Amino acid sequence: MLRLKSPATVVTLAALTALGPLATDMYLPALPAMAVALDTGPDQIQLTLSIYMAGFAVAQIFCGPISDRFGRKPVMVAGFSLFLLASVLCAFAPSIEWLLFGRFLQALGGAAGPVLGRAAVRDIYGPIEAGRVLSYMASTMALAPALAPVVGAGLLLFFGWQSIFVLLTFYAAIMLLVLALLMPEPLSPGNRQSISPRTILGNYRMLLTQRAFIGYTLVNASGFAGLFAFLSGSSFVLIEFMGMTPFEYGIGFTLIVAGFFSGTLFSGRYSHRLGRDRLLLLATLCCALAGSFMAGLALAGIYAPWAVIGPHILFLVGFGIMMPQSMSGALAPNPQCAGSASSLFGFLQMTIAALGGALVGQFHDGSSRTMAISIGLGGLFSLVAYLGVVRPASRAATASQART
Repeated sequence: MLRLKSPATVVTLAALTALGPLATDMYLPALPAMAVALDTGPDQIQLTLSIYMAGFAVAQIFCGPISDRFGRKPVMVAGFSLFLLASVLCAFAPSIEWLLFGRFLQALGGAAGPVLGRAAVRDIYGPIEAGRVLSYMASTMALAPALAPVVGAGLLLFFGWQSIFVLLTFYAAIMLLVLALLMPEPLSPGNRQSISPRTILGNYRMLLTQRAFIGYTLVNASGFAGLFAFLSGSSFVLIEFMGMTPFEYGIGFTLIVAGFFSGTLFSGRYSHRLGRDRLLLLATLCCALAGSFMAGLALAGIYAPWAVIGPHILFLVGFGIMMPQSMSGALAPNPQCAGSASSLFGFLQMTIAALGGALVGQFHDGSSRTMAISIGLGGLFSLVAYLGVVRPASRAATASQART
């Protein structure tokens, strides 16, 4: 059995949390081939991403509060079991309708990893250290989206798109064994909550009245919407429109994830020295500038892989700094309902991202313009949410502490 406060536990939580990006990033290079194999259009195949995010959002509303009552571990075991079965369904889906159903079930089960991984870090490390640990956990987790498209492209080349979901099935099975045999329960009995609807709704109502919680959540959700716009449209833009091979796409995606990895390392290293709010200002500026630059190039008719991949590397540097700090800021004041706070945080994040991804698929015109504009808007909205909501709330909290 692992010790709660140990590097091995952080790595295990990162591996559990990585299920989300693996389930989205690994099959991105295969989207055009899947559209051909299932005799459907790009909009329907892109919907498999949006429906995954929608299911992910719905599941988070429930799995967090349930884990506040029964503990993180049993809910994760149930979630990973459902994800395993849904991955088998996706692998053998005979039509786009069955694939969409399988992806929705995947999301319902897969939500337990990221939601309860975040909550477990808050359980173990408290409000101050959680930001630093989440940054280093995100650095470890960055290996998943870095390797996933390359692995997916290789599997597509040699074994077909179905093999991608077979590999996800094996990953879920391994994580189930690790959970059952090695992972201790991080939630202490003293922090357990009632599962009554009144308690759950009361917690959500309390969170929705916290200006800081809403601000940090909107910052992260806006940045994630920009990232998801890339996930939804990049394979069609870079492979079909710009002529990259699936393997070249995987290499480009790895470079982009390297930006995210750099951002999370920077966030962890300078978390104490710069503080959460300075890091978020830097992060939102990076996302806004990078997204605006990409949109400007697309609107100017400059269509080339470097005009997409280059700006998005900088965008992911910003998002790598942003994600752990905004998570920590949203969860820090709510130790009594960390699962519910993580659920609501993730629900809003995924809902906004799913809507953005659906719009990219709906208005995709064959070029990079729709995707680039969506990424630009995500970056700008994250900056506006920081300056308009987070910063005033932080200053008000500081002034209140000074008066007391």
